[in-house]
Amino acid sequence: MKTAPEQPNQLIDFEGDPRWELVQRVIESPHLVGSVRLRDFLLHVAACAIRQAPEDATEQQIGIQVFRRSPGFNSSEDSIVRSQARLLRLKLSAYFNAEGASEPLIIEIPKGHYLPVFLPNPTLAPAVEVALALPEAPPSPVESSAPSHSIPEIEVTQRPFGNRHWNWPIISFICLLVIFTIAVRLWQRHYASIQPLNRLWAPFFTGDPPLVIYSNALFIGDSKHGMRYAANDGSDNQAPDRVDNYTGIGELISVHKLTQMFDRHHAEFILKRSLLVTWDEARERNLIFIGSIAENSSLKALPSGQNFSYIATPDSAGVVNHHPRPGEPATYTRPEHPLTKDYAIVALLPSVQPDFHVLAFSGLTTLGTQAAVEYASNPETVAELMKHVAADGKVHNFEAVLEVNISGGVPLQPKLLTLRVY
Repeated sequence: MKTAPEQPNQLIDFEGDPRWELVQRVIESPHLVGSVRLRDFLLHVAACAIRQAPEDATEQQIGIQVFRRSPGFNSSEDSIVRSQARLLRLKLSAYFNAEGASEPLIIEIPKGHYLPVFLPNPTLAPAVEVALALPEAPPSPVESSAPSHSIPEIEVTQRPFGNRHWNWPIISFICLLVIFTIAVRLWQRHYASIQPLNRLWAPFFTGDPPLVIYSNALFIGDSKHGMRYAANDGSDNQAPDRVDNYTGIGELISVHKLTQMFDRHHAEFILKRSLLVTWDEARERNLIFIGSIAENSSLKALPSGQNFSYIATPDSAGVVNHHPRPGEPATYTRPEHPLTKDYAIVALLPSVQPDFHVLAFSGLTTLGTQAAVEYASNPETVAELMKHVAADGKVHNFEAVLEVNISGGVPLQPKLLTLRVY
């Protein structure tokens, strides 16, 4: 029998408490068995919840008692508790979606707090039938087998309907049951909608903030007299009229989408334009690229996907399918004018360092890039993607090609055309 972390002069044991037994099963699961810090974190805050001691589950106290920080450490500079709490929430979610799916209780750590709550498993709620036991009427002398002298005579007077006495406690209970059922269904719907996003974005929501790198192509000229792309051979890099502070409207909207999604998950990221990125700072972080490789030079230093690449001619542009499957075209092309269609690539790739990830969103135009980010931040479309790329309990690296219809200069719902999984 395991116990909670030691408190001063006290060893807490909750033997027989179903909440504590649940905690033991969670820490022994594959999701936490290899992480001593996360196990200690969960044991500590769960013990605080069971003994109703929220004052010991503050960021300061967790930092001191679990992560061995010195008293009075500056939590604004040391984010160890916040980052580990995000990771623990993901581990708990993974457990209750897998081997813990049939647990009668689930553990949640509400965002913005560290004290866990133990809730009925909402996935089991529809199968649970609640029987309302109404008081039984006393047996009549005819139906009873007891001697007649043991049953007092009861005079029953029939009351008019208008004077009927309602059993308000039972009515109140039924109303509360209905409200609880509705709340559970709404929670289930919300939980099911965010799960695909959590699976795809989990590495980027936890740990150190990822680096978001958006397109920042080098131009020559000015906005009054016209601009052109700088030459690819580097001859324009030192031109006096070079311009390096422009990006596309699709990249701008994409960053806004990411900001909204990260805020909802209480996560952060660091934003950089591609021309300012150094690989010293990018080497030890997860990376998110927004924009085509033509305008996002940092992408060229990464191991790229081997299945799809871009092609452009004066009259058309498209995506080359290097290994087409039966029935697939070798090239997905669209005309330059009028611009009614675009293509984009969404790719999850390995980074330059092991254990780090890269998500790249790249369109033929800035509108395609925007559509790619919107596709990967929409629970419904990500759920479609997860059916193909998630297996064996993990999300595999992949390259996916999207087709985007454009109307009035606005990208519409992107459609998954094909993908390759590594």
